[in-house]
Amino acid sequence: MSQLAIQSLFTVNEVEISYRNKTPYQNRIQIACSLTAYEILRQAWDENKLELFEQFKILLLDRKNNCLAISDIATGGMTACNVDPKFIFVTALKDNAHGIILARNHPSGNLQPSDQDLALTHKLSECGKLLDIDVLDHLIVTPGNYYSFADEGCMPR
Repeated sequence: MSQLAIQSLFTVNEVEISYRNKTPYQNRIQIACSLTAYEILRQAWDENKLELFEQFKILLLDRKNNCLAISDIATGGMTACNVDPKFIFVTALKDNAHGIILARNHPSGNLQPSDQDLALTHKLSECGKLLDIDVLDHLIVTPGNYYSFADEGCMPR
């Protein structure tokens, strides 16, 4: 094997991590209850899509539950939205988040969580524990109301 071929075997990509938060601490909205999270999410949700197809978003929070950002995670069809846990947590890690609030809409307007919603919440909570990122709540969002897993005692411990 030539020296060039051997050298190319050891060529790898470099990953650089950086973080820049453009919102001063004093301007961040504190999430003290599920209603505040819902109000922030409703402002960020496209009204034309809320009852059309499922979407999944996360609120990223600092150590004092101040909102750092909202991130669109996935878009699905009328009855399902595939969510990749890796994408959720890489987003949280890049934003230096201490906690997250999960959110999805139900285009049908039904606020009751499905078995899939409950299973996903449990899975993401377990992932968060491994990374020391608190999964604080999971909201089901509709135009006129919301369901909070935390308020209803459905968040895994």
